[in-house]
Amino acid sequence: MDLRGKKAFVAGIGDDQGFGWAIAKALAEAGAEVLIGTWAPILKIFTMSWESGKFDESRKMKNGKLFEYKKLYAMDAMFDTMDDVPQEVRENKRYAGLTGYTLSEVAAQVAKDFGKIDILVHSLANAPEVTKPLLETSRKGYLAAMSSSSYSLVSMIAHFGPHMHRGGSVLSLTYIASERAIPGYGGGMSSAKAALESDTRTLAWEAGRKWGLRVNAISAGALRSRAAKAIGMIDDMIAYAKANAPLQKDLEAEEVAFAATFLASATAVTGHVLYVDNGMHAMGMAVDSQAIQTRS
Repeated sequence: MDLRGKKAFVAGIGDDQGFGWAIAKALAEAGAEVLIGTWAPILKIFTMSWESGKFDESRKMKNGKLFEYKKLYAMDAMFDTMDDVPQEVRENKRYAGLTGYTLSEVAAQVAKDFGKIDILVHSLANAPEVTKPLLETSRKGYLAAMSSSSYSLVSMIAHFGPHMHRGGSVLSLTYIASERAIPGYGGGMSSAKAALESDTRTLAWEAGRKWGLRVNAISAGALRSRAAKAIGMIDDMIAYAKANAPLQKDLEAEEVAFAATFLASATAVTGHVLYVDNGMHAMGMAVDSQAIQTRS
């Protein structure tokens, strides 16, 4: 897959562990120029880690070179414009000295810096009450999960869409909890993923007709990333999938990244949710269930 001459903006990279990092690196290996959007409060930490060589091992590409990005942008997907940013956030020490981090400002700055882009990756998800069951999730926590994890895709496309080439690709990351009950995956995150997938189809229609963009999602299996550890049960999720999926192996972030690169190149694929989970989505019975063991 040849992406030489393409520009990609990958939002949601905070370290070298998650799907966002793997996708950005894979796009770079395919020849794309990569721009990174990282959560504003951790911009300095990410920059220091990069410059100190902490990520060097993970940056190694197949051709022997180190993965490089063209520019790093501070962003906060909870806010569309500066008018949306509460005063307490503006005055928070983690935002000290930062400007232009709302989605509209980041999109405008990317356009100013590089012109039109070709690939937009939404690798964002957050739920402040993710460890709480849905019945114990507050309205504020639920709406925060929806805002940062699903509406942010709508806003990103609305603001980046005018600055993307026709035929461009938009990709987000979802999870099977959007359509199956996953006990422990709380705080409104399952609802946010369901909304994300529904919006993928609607946005494929709207952004396709308006700007000629393709909008897809990857439903990825569980990965032991820094962000996933916040759920508090990621090891159980991985063990369960490994025991019950058709392919009994750990999911690698690079496998999701390969699928993302394919979707960036697949010019007739849009409105699609592609499962990259070792086949776990296809199963209707847990083969390691105690009920089955007792019966046998």
